[in-house]
Amino acid sequence: MNLDELQKQKVAQWIADGLKLSEIQTRIEQDFGLRVTYMEVRFLVDDLKLTPKDPEPAKPVAPVLPAAPVGPPPGPPPAAGLGRVSVSADAIARPGTLASGKVTFSDGEIGDWYLDQAGRLGVAPKNKAYRPSATEVQAFQAELETVLTRLGMS
Repeated sequence: MNLDELQKQKVAQWIADGLKLSEIQTRIEQDFGLRVTYMEVRFLVDDLKLTPKDPEPAKPVAPVLPAAPVGPPPGPPPAAGLGRVSVSADAIARPGTLASGKVTFSDGEIGDWYLDQAGRLGVAPKNKAYRPSATEVQAFQAELETVLTRLGMS
């Protein structure tokens, strides 16, 4: 593919702006009137010695918690500390997840949770040093099961 210097600079700017190769492929067709394959875009970026930006890394996630027990535990979920564990779901799940949301543990610590496309559950506390107790985890899982049931996912 033969691009002039201005077009090459434009491609370099798109890479710097964080566009994906497929988006660059579309822009080349729209802006330059050239139909190119994805592979040609890859070669062009390589020839220009450009490096696409990696997608924004996911937040560090605490170790995967054990799967929620089948059926809710009898009685109210156990909660340590001052209050109850509360769980909410995002209206739109984070990219790459089936569901995601927020959790507030009974001791006031907060974090994000997600259920990935493989069905694995993860929790990322805002305070990276925080590790919920086994009782907190059990209460979280019970609340999460209730939230997922409301969403039609359980």
